[in-house]
Amino acid sequence: MISWWCTALERPWNWNWIPYPGIWLATIVPIVIYTRSITRHSEVIDRRKLAQFVGGMLVFWVASDWPLGALGAGYLASAHMLQFLLYTLVAAPLLMMGTPEWMARRVTGRLRLYRVTTRLGRSMVTSGIIYNLLLIVTHAPGTVEALRTNQFGSFLMDMVWLLAGFVLWLPILSPIPEARVTSAPAKMIYLFVTASIVSVIPASFLTFTTTPIYAIYELAPRIWGLTAREDQQLAGIVMKLATIPVIWTTIAVIWFRWARSEEGTNRAAVGHAR
Repeated sequence: MISWWCTALERPWNWNWIPYPGIWLATIVPIVIYTRSITRHSEVIDRRKLAQFVGGMLVFWVASDWPLGALGAGYLASAHMLQFLLYTLVAAPLLMMGTPEWMARRVTGRLRLYRVTTRLGRSMVTSGIIYNLLLIVTHAPGTVEALRTNQFGSFLMDMVWLLAGFVLWLPILSPIPEARVTSAPAKMIYLFVTASIVSVIPASFLTFTTTPIYAIYELAPRIWGLTAREDQQLAGIVMKLATIPVIWTTIAVIWFRWARSEEGTNRAAVGHAR
């Protein structure tokens, strides 16, 4: 029987490669559709956007496929957490940055998601709440136990994580200008609160709890000598520390661009006054 998506395996881990054609299709098909669309739309191709989109899909593939996908599906809670961070903090923003405005308008229009997208992008409070709800729900022990044991459930979890990434970055990186926030200070506060402060709560719980909370990882064959508790603590540390370089680098970029813009505005005002 062909396995189309990574799921929990009830056997000791080994490094024998396992093919997952469903993941390959989910990676290749969007790239093919994207390249065909931009080729038909314009003779001039923005190579930076193309690289960003392809890069986002490659990160999606790395997070989903063997070995990381298989490890996260049924062996290590820390691999499970690394998958989540790759989807939400790397793949999702790269895909959004690589999507041209005309393509985003076409897709949201055909799917009748334009209004939802614009409202969600303008409301940082709503985006932040939805993102953190998805974070908490998909990391709840009951959800993990229910979804990781079958291919469809594992696929659903990965897609929800990617969706959570889109929701998180929509107010910052939406390809549609009216669907993102314009205030630089608001963007910085939003990222700090949504992706840094709130996530500390589940990360700290995973790090400092004395007993494993995920039966699927507790009962899995041990890998690299990690106990279930050590693996869970590592998952909490990864969740807490891995967000720092991504979020704070983004905040720094927003701040420098804002400072440069303010400086240019002040210079123009002084020149006009003279």
